Amino acid sequence: MNKVSKMILKETLKEILNSQKNDLIDNTKTVPRELLNKIELETNHALIISGIRRCGKSTLLKQIMSQLEDYHYFNFEDIRATNFEINDFNRLEEVFHERTAECSNYFFDEIQNVEHWERFVRSLLDKKKHVYITGSNASLLSKELGTKLTGRHIRYELFPFSYKELILFTNKKAGVESFEEYFTCGGFPEYLKQKNTRILQELFNDIITRDIIVRHNIRNSKTLKELALYLLSNVGKEFSYTNLKKDFQLGSVNTVISFISYFEDSYLLFSVPKFEYSYRKQLVNPKKIYSIDNGLINCNTVSFSKDNGRLLENSVFVELLRQGKNIFYYRGKNECDFVIEEKRKIKKAYQVCYQMTEDNKNREINGLLEVFDETKLTEGYILTFNQEDEYLINGKKIKVIPVWKWMLAD
Repeated sequence: MNKVSKMILKETLKEILNSQKNDLIDNTKTVPRELLNKIELETNHALIISGIRRCGKSTLLKQIMSQLEDYHYFNFEDIRATNFEINDFNRLEEVFHERTAECSNYFFDEIQNVEHWERFVRSLLDKKKHVYITGSNASLLSKELGTKLTGRHIRYELFPFSYKELILFTNKKAGVESFEEYFTCGGFPEYLKQKNTRILQELFNDIITRDIIVRHNIRNSKTLKELALYLLSNVGKEFSYTNLKKDFQLGSVNTVISFISYFEDSYLLFSVPKFEYSYRKQLVNPKKIYSIDNGLINCNTVSFSKDNGRLLENSVFVELLRQGKNIFYYRGKNECDFVIEEKRKIKKAYQVCYQMTEDNKNREINGLLEVFDETKLTEGYILTFNQEDEYLINGKKIKVIPVWKWMLAD
């Protein structure tokens, strides 16, 4: 019996392109993303923009397109393109050519949905075309990039709105009131517009189902989702793979490691290791867990109504992540929430404390002082919700700064 071809008809591709073109013609004013200024358009490398679903990658592509005279665009998330295969790229190229004979710029949304996509991108680069790609899965993109596109790509990561971008988006002034909205609601543009909890609940389910369960053929989907919700409910806390294996009755530690790597690949959750000069010790020590967005936490868990300290810590983590820092936590006799490592040396140290009091002041300061003793640092930070102060101890400076001011300064 002959196998029926899944190839998509040219007419179908034309219909999809026409529909997607209409979607692109949107005169709604958008907030220029900070990342836009960092992207170098004149390059012979493929530009990869990766990030969590619904954080604004397609909008960023539109902002790049607005600076160009001509371009081709295709979104592989379109349900009509579900059966798109590597052989369909030739047909897509023919349709592109019929629309615009000579075009230098190609934009592809969520291209990792197509197996062996990197071959087509490589062929475009060989023809001196400019290629712009988005994707919501870090490792799938990396895997393909590391085969056919080694040395031929530049990668950028996009996150939900920063606090600076939220101010532009909401037309609010910088200060405690606007930061409280960011601290509570996070930075997903659609949620900030509508404030409908269902938006971020559906996003969570989408990531778990489409980016993890379907993509990795997970059978134990119920446990996977329960683990994700548990970790989302415990941001800022330590975890160990062994304990999670026992608590969720998973077959092996490797299963837990795989599940958490899937959460990280989809930009949902991130693990932060303890700083150690020994890489072996770093591997075996407990890690801390954080999430991409405070709004996502608040809309999908019930345990954060009064835990402002951990939410503030999470928002600081996301900002450090956005800045591309190499983040660790520190623990000796005392603890420091975040230390930034460069070339195996600690370069910056941050404590996060929602509100400093006489009861917790020494704990926060001692954590920084111990880092100072271990390193050559002479300055550290205690980031608060809205307190400001400064301490000079043994020639070392500790600045107490509201998180919102720190975010604007950086």
